[in-house]
Amino acid sequence: MAHSWGGTVISEVGTDPKVTALVYVAARAPDAGEDFVALSGKFPVGPVRAGIQQRDGFTKLSEESFLKYFANGVEQKQAEVLYAVQEPTAASLFGGRTKAAAWRSKPSWYAVSKQDQTINPDLERFLAKRMNATTVELEAGHLSLVSHPREIADLILAAAGRKK
Repeated sequence: MAHSWGGTVISEVGTDPKVTALVYVAARAPDAGEDFVALSGKFPVGPVRAGIQQRDGFTKLSEESFLKYFANGVEQKQAEVLYAVQEPTAASLFGGRTKAAAWRSKPSWYAVSKQDQTINPDLERFLAKRMNATTVELEAGHLSLVSHPREIADLILAAAGRKK
């Protein structure tokens, strides 16, 4: 299971024969060698972008942007805790390209966050459709795995071949 940028990771390492299915939750799902930044540029940019702060090659979200746009739909106190433990991310990470796209050969599931203000929900739908994923749409912001844990757990169980 991968969320957000983690979709890049499972798209690459999911080709391992031990991996039988992939679950993406409001996540990137790049094709092999794809410029994901260019692809995402074809969709309207979410308001979270205005709060990106860069320093010494690392990015971090401002408190306002994190709470209002990244953690929209998460209970306020929990969102504040998540903001407090946010670690900076290497800016170069987001432009990286994969050599493989495991979703081309593995069954995939995708949870679209309909109120996502970080990754455009229409981009999420595009990715899910392109990978022919079993798709659910949640009334959730970007952190649907926090605000809708039961639905995400059900999706993971479905991918594992288990019923709810």
